[in-house]
Amino acid sequence: MTQRILVVDDDPGLRELLDGYLRESGYEVQTVADGEAMRERLAREAFDLIVLDLMLPGEDGLTLCRRLRTHSTVPIMMLTARGDELERVLGLEMGADDYLAKPFSPRELLARIRSILRRAGDRGPDATSRIGFDGWVLDLGAHHLIDPEGVVVVLSTGEFRLLRALAENLNRVLTRDQLIDAIAGREANRLERTVDVLVSRLRKRLRDDAREPRMIRTVRSEGYMLVSRPERG
Repeated sequence: MTQRILVVDDDPGLRELLDGYLRESGYEVQTVADGEAMRERLAREAFDLIVLDLMLPGEDGLTLCRRLRTHSTVPIMMLTARGDELERVLGLEMGADDYLAKPFSPRELLARIRSILRRAGDRGPDATSRIGFDGWVLDLGAHHLIDPEGVVVVLSTGEFRLLRALAENLNRVLTRDQLIDAIAGREANRLERTVDVLVSRLRKRLRDDAREPRMIRTVRSEGYMLVSRPERG
């Protein structure tokens, strides 16, 4: 089945360029110019990935990304006008799966999109199993988290892959490099803050006090560790 991409950008020239390039690369593409049109399109149709510009008229890309993450795990590729670290970190904090600074090569964007979609679609041989810890359950097939009251917590692709790595290595320290590999493999952008941002987001999901974390522990100069007694299901 052809994978579907929604491009959200207020630059008509860029929308036309990406529409043509991504279609030639085998994707079904639709384009919109702002957040309101994006919401209307998402209410009617499902997409496999969203290419979302940071600077948009009305609600900006960060706001749209944050709101989308409250109910959807659709992968998000964020486009930024500048490549500074602050913008990249903000995008990750809001739930983006990757980011690319303008101007960019369409070939690089295509490579990033393929990588994100490959990671999002990778369920592995144990897609129906779950990992339990301290009353929480990580569903490896559905790619979501279930809290102790049975409420489903939506995770981004990066959050899921990071938590899975930690949960599969309970009570063991994983270095930042190991966690970066778990998040994105060899395609990873080696920005260490990526791991720190995702850990911060996971602590919020798990209601783990960031000042004195009980579940996801920081091991100084080494990395992170999920502390719990395993409960496999």
